[in-house]
Formats: sequence, structure tokens, C-alpha cells
Amino acid sequence: MNRDEVLARAQDYIEHESDLFFANEVRNLIQQENWKELEDRFYRDLEFGTGGLRGIIGGGYNRMNTLVVTRATQGLCDYLKEQFPTKPLSAVIAFDSRRKSKEFSLATALVFAANGIKAYLFSSLRPTPELSYAIRKLGADTGVVVTASHNPPQYNGYKAYWNDGSQVVPPHDTGIIDKVLRVKSVRLMTETEARARGLLVSIDKEIDDAYVAMVKSHLFRPNLFSTLGSSVNIVYTPLHGTGAMLFERIMKELGLNVLTVPEQREPNGEFPTVSYPNPEESAALSMAIELGKKTKADVVMATDPDADRLGIAVPDGKGGFVLVTGNQLGSLHLDYIAHSLKELGKMPPHPAAIRSIVTTEFQKAIAEHYGVKSLECLTGFKWIADLMRTFERDGLDFIYGTEESYGHLIETETRDKDGISAAAITAEMTLYWRSKGFSLLDRLEELYREFGYYEEKGLSFFFEGEQGMKIMKDIMNSYRQSRPMHFGGLRVIWSRDIELGTEWDSRGERSCADLPQSDVIQWRLEDGTLLTVRPSGTEPKIKYYILCHENGGDLAANKNITKQKIAQIEADIRAVIAANRA
Repeated sequence: MNRDEVLARAQDYIEHESDLFFANEVRNLIQQENWKELEDRFYRDLEFGTGGLRGIIGGGYNRMNTLVVTRATQGLCDYLKEQFPTKPLSAVIAFDSRRKSKEFSLATALVFAANGIKAYLFSSLRPTPELSYAIRKLGADTGVVVTASHNPPQYNGYKAYWNDGSQVVPPHDTGIIDKVLRVKSVRLMTETEARARGLLVSIDKEIDDAYVAMVKSHLFRPNLFSTLGSSVNIVYTPLHGTGAMLFERIMKELGLNVLTVPEQREPNGEFPTVSYPNPEESAALSMAIELGKKTKADVVMATDPDADRLGIAVPDGKGGFVLVTGNQLGSLHLDYIAHSLKELGKMPPHPAAIRSIVTTEFQKAIAEHYGVKSLECLTGFKWIADLMRTFERDGLDFIYGTEESYGHLIETETRDKDGISAAAITAEMTLYWRSKGFSLLDRLEELYREFGYYEEKGLSFFFEGEQGMKIMKDIMNSYRQSRPMHFGGLRVIWSRDIELGTEWDSRGERSCADLPQSDVIQWRLEDGTLLTVRPSGTEPKIKYYILCHENGGDLAANKNITKQKIAQIEADIRAVIAANRA
């Protein structure tokens, strides 16, 4: 994009942006002739990915700001009216603790109101899973949560939901984007007028109470809390986000002792105590773990800023704590849920669990052991919700859904990952295995001895700006053109290109359409290792997932073998990245 094109788009943006804070940012960049920054802000429009809109907060079409948010909402309104031309429409809006989240959420609500769509707006910040729950509870037609989940503080985002409480999927996501691109003007209404006309309604306690009751209803053994709950100490951190209010309330009502990290309890979009508010990162849990050591906690729990992800750490028996990965916690959940359903005689007729294609295959082994069907879907929890819709059609009984990035879903009343309900079931699971003389690590080791050792590793490589997008595209194209036959010295015996809808093995290439089209390539290696690569749908990075399994010797030997294999595969991946960066 040349300077004239950048300048034209920048001036167009200034003309249409109602928020002077963002408009003046762009004016200043033009005056400074900061063409590099201007190009990054205008070389593309933010697009819906696996989590909707997400980007750096600031002025420009490739940034999160009031104009981008209101145009997205206007397009969503136009699409809803096209889909439901005669129906009175309503929407639910929630927001987290990030910069500008409250402002963006109100702007979103007022666009809905101006389009005659009744907007239910939470009176203060709430977790993302409660937004999903509220859509279903209120019978709304859509919903929006303003959040960038676990991204750094300079980011914010906008997740759009459909009437079943799930994030939008095809054809709705592309349909909405098409409408957004056609938006010429945005309808707006003042807050005073919207409230006077009943088009803007505040919600809070009535949804909170119903959501809390729902979470508690999915516990299997409430008696465990009355008999053992007071003996368990939980250290918790919401990482300056939305989780504390509901987490603390539920745990208190269950009779558990919770100590929240005081420095991280209050909402703060600057996330001053962490560089990256993501429970996947060990550094994000460091303060909680230190508090856990001092107080001899039985488990440390952390939710990300919008409380849809849960991470935990547990005592290692040597005075320290060990982080439990998302894959491991999901496997423990599935084992506990299936075990409980079977033990209590509550296993449904056609039980099924869902995992993403980059989530550990350990879960498939566990599911099949209990007679549970294990199904896979694309990365992104909206695809788990999409499969749940087919369950309702096909007569399958959902019992659990998860993805490796610390997302877990216990219930059907919510159609997005839920860190709050995951925390509640984790607390009960901890009590249950304690009553049997096991810690969570003991149970995990027992499962490894039964099914073999599974280890997974994720790698992320960032490529910023327009040139970065080109590099990531080149990497994916090179894999498609060269078709690698070895990784880490191991032969490729099968591959699948989900974007092209093809797969290959020793019998040759053929079409496969078992998953929606997505820019993802997978390879199965001769030892069973599954390797996946995909560009992120929400961040400027390309991601690799190595899923390794070893069942040849004792547990210690299996662990060493998998670590060596992963290291060799990682070396090959890094060589490709280095060559493309050069």
C-alpha cells in the first residue's frame, strides 16, 4: 500500500470516527509523517477470526476503536434484521476490565437500540461465560462481549454470539462481515433516549443468581463439600479481570476456603503485576503460587481476564507447585466426569465428548475406556458449540468439551468455555480423589500408566504487520508445495490439509470434508505423533502443536523418549521459521 492510499484511508477514518481520542491519534500520526505506523493501522480492516474482532486499541481500521466497534455492530444489526425480518429482536452485551471496554460496550448497546433491537447491558464487568449463559436465559437473538481475553493490555476485542449462546460460525460470521463491509452509516441513539424507550435495560443480580445456581447444579457430589470442603485451601487469582466476584461467591457457598491474591484481585486493564495475563503462562501464576506456598494451599487456580479460561497448579509433594497443562486438566476433567456418571449410574444413553484437533489424544483414549464417543473439531470454542448443536439433532449426549488452551465446558446451558464452572468441578474433583487417598497428580500418573504417556508442546511465532502476514502465508504455501516427508527424523505417514479439504497417506491423495475449511495442515508421523500448524485467527502469529504419545516402557522411560522426540521436531520447525525470517 502506497502513501497516498494510506493517507486516503486515514482521512476517511478521521471523518467518520466520533471519538476524538482516536481521531486525534491518527491526526497526530499524519502530522508526524509516521508512515510506518499509519500503514500498520490502515493496510487492512480487522476481520472476524476464531474469536471475533481483536486488535490493538487505537485509531485506524486495523485497530480497536469506537468506529470499528459501532460499524461491526451496525453490520450485525443489519444481518439480524435480514435473518429475522418479522421478529422483535434483542441482544445481550457484557464487558471485561480492559481499557475502553465499558465505553465500547455502551456504544455497542446504543447501536442496537438505535436499530430497534432491545439491548440488555450488564451494569458492570462480567465473565464471558455469563454472557453466553444470559443469551440463552433471556432468549436473546445475539450477544456481544467486549474483551481481548488473555492478550496484553494494549489489546481489546469484540466477540459476537448467536441466539444459542455460541460465537458465530459460518454462514453467520461471513454474513455479518459482508454486512459490516457494506455499512455506509451507523445508527446511534443517546443513552437517555434508549433507556426511556425501553431499548436499553441494565441486568445484573437476576442473571448472576441464576448462573451461580446452574454451575452448582452440575456438581456430582455436593456432600463432599460439607464433609471435606473446610479442609481444603484454595489460592485464587483473577489476574485483574472479571472472575473474582463469581468465583469467590461460588466457592464460599460451597464451603471452601479461598484466599485471593490481594494484589491481583481488583479489575485493572493495565494488568500491572503481570506482563501477559494468561493462565497458560507460568509467570502469570507466580504470585499465586508464592502465596500458595506460604499458606500451604491444596490447589492454586487462575482465570484469565474474562474468566473463560482456567489454569491450576498443585503441590508437588516437595514444598513447591507444579503447573497442570490445559491438556492435562482437560483429561482429568473428562476422566472424573465419565467416572462419576458411571459410578453414580447417571451415564446418558449416548455420551459424547468434544476436543479440538490440536488437543491431546489422551482424551480419546480416556473417553473410549468409559464408552464415551470422542469427537474432534477445529480450534476455537465456537466449533465445540457448533458440534453441540449437531448433538441435539442427532441424539448424542454432551458430557464435556475442551481445548488445549485452558478452555473447558462442563454444562450445556453455556455455549462457550467457562472458567468458573471448570473451577467448581476442579474443586470437587480435588476433594473426590483426596477422599480416595489420591492427589490430582497421583490420578494423572495412574492414567498415564494405564494409557501410556502423553506429552504436548505448543510453539508460537509472531509476525507483525503486512509483511508478517505475507511471511505466514509463505510458510503455509511452502508446506503445501514441498510436502515435507520427515520431522525430527520421523517419517510422515499421513497428512491432512483442512483448507484444501484433502488428505494423503500411502494409498495416495483423496478429498476429505469432515471439517469446515480452515488454514490448517496436519501430519501424522510413523510413531503416532501428530503435528499441526495454523496461523492464529486472532493474533499475528503462526502456531504449531506437537502431540506425542509413548507406551513402550515404564513411565519414566516414556517421558524421556517423548521429550527427545519433541525436541527434535521442534528443531526442524525452528529451522523453517528462521529461514523465512531471513
